[in-house]
Amino acid sequence: MRRADRLFQIIQILRRNRGPVTADAIAAELETSKRTVYRDIADLIGQRVPIRGEAGVGYVLEGGFDLPPLMLTADEVEAAVLGAQFVVGRGDPALARAAQDLIAKIAATIPEHLRPLVMEPASRAIPKWDAPKDQLDMAAVRRAIRGGRKITLTYRDEQERVTRRTIWPLGVGYYEAVRLLVGWCELRAAFRSFRTDRVAEAEFLDERYPERPAVLRARWRKLRMEEWRRSAA
Repeated sequence: MRRADRLFQIIQILRRNRGPVTADAIAAELETSKRTVYRDIADLIGQRVPIRGEAGVGYVLEGGFDLPPLMLTADEVEAAVLGAQFVVGRGDPALARAAQDLIAKIAATIPEHLRPLVMEPASRAIPKWDAPKDQLDMAAVRRAIRGGRKITLTYRDEQERVTRRTIWPLGVGYYEAVRLLVGWCELRAAFRSFRTDRVAEAEFLDERYPERPAVLRARWRKLRMEEWRRSAA
């Protein structure tokens, strides 16, 4: 790997990680030595790249620094297009259109030699033809999640029992055949998942729930991790 490419990749590694990244981890990914990583980090700091940390602890890239947009490698272009294809085949109509627009924007802005990776990609996501249709406006669901606003659902479970729930929506899970809306259920006082094709009606409320969406998601992830550890014990 050329030195310039290696310096670029070090910045990318630091950008994608929220916590400190050790020289060992960077060296392993770049298939080089820790000594080379230490020298490269020192060079980047000397070029005023705001990297904070030290040997033996790890490094982080501070806020306020970024690279020019869409400096993409061939692998990154393929990854972005493959992900967008998946959304086109499995997302709701608004999200599918956004994914198609994303592919078009990538094709219009990347260098000419990378455009075949968009127009004739080697990897493809196969459309899911028989996926059940959503019974609620998923674009409105995403707006409610971003805004931390409650949703009242009329829901039919797998035994055809109908209940009315007010939830604090925190995310949508996209699976091979179905989509799940995850949220805190006021009726059950617990996190619950709802298949979007089993929602009979949805009322999008102006009322905000008392926690920030990011905090609610963190609570849900912690609970899922604890459940996984108990099941694996």
